[in-house]
Amino acid sequence: MALANTHAFVTGGGRGIGRAVAAALARAGAIVTVIGRTEAPLQAAVAAGDAAGCAVADVTDPAEVKRQVAAAEAARGPIAILVNNAGSAATGPFVKAEASVFSAMLDVHVMGAVYATQAVLPGMIARGFGRIVNVASTAGLRGYAYVTAYCAAKHALVGLTRALAAETAACGVTVNAVCPGYTDTDLVRDSIRRVAAKTGRAQAEVLAEYERDAPIGRLIRPEEVAAAVLYLCSSEAAAVTGTTLAIAGGEM
Repeated sequence: MALANTHAFVTGGGRGIGRAVAAALARAGAIVTVIGRTEAPLQAAVAAGDAAGCAVADVTDPAEVKRQVAAAEAARGPIAILVNNAGSAATGPFVKAEASVFSAMLDVHVMGAVYATQAVLPGMIARGFGRIVNVASTAGLRGYAYVTAYCAAKHALVGLTRALAAETAACGVTVNAVCPGYTDTDLVRDSIRRVAAKTGRAQAEVLAEYERDAPIGRLIRPEEVAAAVLYLCSSEAAAVTGTTLAIAGGEM
């Protein structure tokens, strides 16, 4: 896939999908930088060989994102691949959702991607090559009850992907989104625990409900999402831009 010595920058790269993406890119020869809000899993990714370097950063802080991008490029060369994976989830009835919940979801999923993309895109355009992959969700393609703020943010991220792809199509830069269904990550497991606690149901019962949403009958594996990201980052995907690829076991 011609990724040898290509610098890849993965946000939220310490756990779950981000860690799996970092590992897949590293195995394909990329030089990977991972950032996130918690140091220990980032250092673990480096120690395991899934990343060449890491930094603690909050993607909702534009100055910090810009600083970490500059530091990563100074240490490991120009960033040619950006994977916007950082995210969190908020659940609850719409009528009880404070405006701050919507702001928080938009900040991390949309503005976090905006800040990182703005930091790397000028260089990509100048060099005539770049790959940007936004980790969205099936929640960016359909609606789910009790996660309205999350759905709104993921729909916005898909819209950003499509618009930016149209703007950069002639620049050698591709912009795509992957849209996983329920994936076996800390984020989903935490969601299952919260739902179980709020409803008084067993976690196994909530998990079974999640699994029933997918015809495949199970949670998606992070490595399956990473494989899709790896393809979209490859030279073979040069004509693929503005797409949303669902990894959802037939749900969509």
